Amino acid sequence: MSTSFTVSGSSTFTFTHARHIAAKVATDLKRMQAFYGRPSDTQIATYEEEITVMLRYGCLDTVFYGFRRDGNWIEPMLKYVAHELVSASTADDDPGRVRPGANVEGASFYSFLTYSAAWLALPSDQASKIRLELPFQRETADAPAINGYLADDRSYSAGGRSLQRASLRSYT
Repeated sequence: MSTSFTVSGSSTFTFTHARHIAAKVATDLKRMQAFYGRPSDTQIATYEEEITVMLRYGCLDTVFYGFRRDGNWIEPMLKYVAHELVSASTADDDPGRVRPGANVEGASFYSFLTYSAAWLALPSDQASKIRLELPFQRETADAPAINGYLADDRSYSAGGRSLQRASLRSYT
């Protein structure tokens, strides 16, 4: 005799889910601030608000935060990639573990964001409405090159979406 079970369900991604994930990114940035003096509290709050809006509407593809020198990302830099989850069970790690001690002499803090296919497919009137919710408008720029390699180290999830975090590691 055999028995089988079927489980089904649905998940709606809400503002609360987006805020939960964005708060973890903000915590990472506060850790970076503690070690390296940047970004400022105002920048962190602004980035947190931006991620919340972008996640809420499914418009975020990737976002980078960190230091760059001579046009290249250097350690410390964090990259977040947005994903729709196939299953409801995935890691929702605690934020943190930004490595201290990197040389940021002569480097500036920078952020770079790419938009999802969903954003690019939005009618212009809907995109305009979402832009009004954003705390600032990004300008077009080329992505900085990476001086080192990326190591996946955290995953933040809620409500069927996640941000996979990777940290830049230098070769030296």
